[in-house]
Amino acid sequence: MFNTTAWNRIRYGLYAPVYDLVAERAFRGARRTSLGQVAWQPGMRVLLVGAGTGLDLPWLPRDVELHASDLSPAMVRRLEQRAETQGRDVQAQVMDAERVAYPDDHFDVVVMHLILAVMHDPARGLAEARRVLKPDGQLCVMDKFQADDHPASLARRGLNALTSAIATDITRQARPLLEAAGFVIEQDTPVMMGSLVRALLARQRDDAPTTSAAPRGA
Repeated sequence: MFNTTAWNRIRYGLYAPVYDLVAERAFRGARRTSLGQVAWQPGMRVLLVGAGTGLDLPWLPRDVELHASDLSPAMVRRLEQRAETQGRDVQAQVMDAERVAYPDDHFDVVVMHLILAVMHDPARGLAEARRVLKPDGQLCVMDKFQADDHPASLARRGLNALTSAIATDITRQARPLLEAAGFVIEQDTPVMMGSLVRALLARQRDDAPTTSAAPRGA
């Protein structure tokens, strides 16, 4: 199985020099729409999980406290360069999204753009996002998802063996993932390729059980 944390670290390190050529223009509108769904307030503490080269930065308010993480050191270096060019103060770290090195109830907003369809264990990543979010915090997700009302076809699952190795899983379903992690979806907006790419805004469900903390570490 190629979709492992170790493989993701290697391949995104290789993709880093050309990532912007592929992802900047293609997802520009989707990023803007997704981040536009958040109810922003000055002074919010924000975490970008799987932040890549920092392509979300132009669409984020300047009066918030920004933290960013990515599995790939090469991606983090490029993010830091972009933040400096744009005059943004961003605390960036190399970090596994499944082992977030921040305390509980720490962030007002967690942004997960184009990572749930990539990471080895999206359920664990969402559990960590929920752990570090304040009880009234907002989860902002944008990614490629299979339709929620039916599982992936046999042909799609076969194709996924290739796409998950080189780019992204195409069989994951947004609503089951988020709801199982204890989130309530407040907005669900198709943003690209019909309904393949969706922007979702979610909050913690009041009656959801507390998630046990995963081991920390970058």
